[in-house]
Amino acid sequence: MHNITVIGSGTMGNGIAHVFAQNNFNVTLVDVAASALDKALATIGKNLDRQITKGALSEAEKAATLKRIHPMTDLRQGVASADLVVEAATENVSLKLKIFSDIDQHAPPAAILATNTSSISITQIAAVTQRPAQIIGMHFMNPVPVMKLVEVIRGYATADDVCQRIMDLSKQLGKVPVEVNDYPGFVANRILMPMLNEAIYALYEGVSDVAGIDTVMKLGMAHPMGPLQLADFIGLDVCLSILRVLQDGFGNPKYAPCPLLVNMVTAGKLGAKSGEGFYAYSSGSKELVVAERFR
Repeated sequence: MHNITVIGSGTMGNGIAHVFAQNNFNVTLVDVAASALDKALATIGKNLDRQITKGALSEAEKAATLKRIHPMTDLRQGVASADLVVEAATENVSLKLKIFSDIDQHAPPAAILATNTSSISITQIAAVTQRPAQIIGMHFMNPVPVMKLVEVIRGYATADDVCQRIMDLSKQLGKVPVEVNDYPGFVANRILMPMLNEAIYALYEGVSDVAGIDTVMKLGMAHPMGPLQLADFIGLDVCLSILRVLQDGFGNPKYAPCPLLVNMVTAGKLGAKSGEGFYAYSSGSKELVVAERFR
């Protein structure tokens, strides 16, 4: 397996491309917008510079890594020679189904098609293709170059050898793969999202304030980041989407998103990426400031 195509050049997509390219794979990075690809390459360059600063990478290795990444706006051409395609588009069911239907038509018959979805059913995605045995989940954690975990998710029809190849490939990337079966939220988000939702409920019900809730979890549970800050970092819209997948998938009211979360997303307060969530974010500042609404 040598030729990797990554679909989507956002936060997760550019991180996945970075990791594959740094580990000597030939990477085609596909996005519909050339401007998005330019931004992704700039981000990868900055992240490689951080590694150089830490002494983990040389300038020559940075140059070689960037040289292995080939940006492209044409999906058909982008997957034509792929051994593995990793889809990392927005967490939207209809969009992912459309992408996989297109990939299936144009990727080589032997290619494995993986999705970086954090919650959407692998079996549902596989059903729109003619190669369900070759469809698998490859859920990287954010930030991809730093985080070691990869959830390797088997769909209902995923072949044993396909799963083993992706487990082995993940190890080649310096990651720690964990094999998971295809149920809503998999492992990471099935456990994480109810915790974040409960933290939002604790705020909504006035149990404590933003700083108090996050401090309790950081100092009391040794979490490196409080749940409300983490929700902001993930994106409140993403958290809401995953909670709805869990609620629909299990039919259990315990997964119902907190009304405060729903209102914040409706109001466009999505966390760090929109500049405001439970905290307020200003460009270039690392200071953690509680949003005006919650002070």
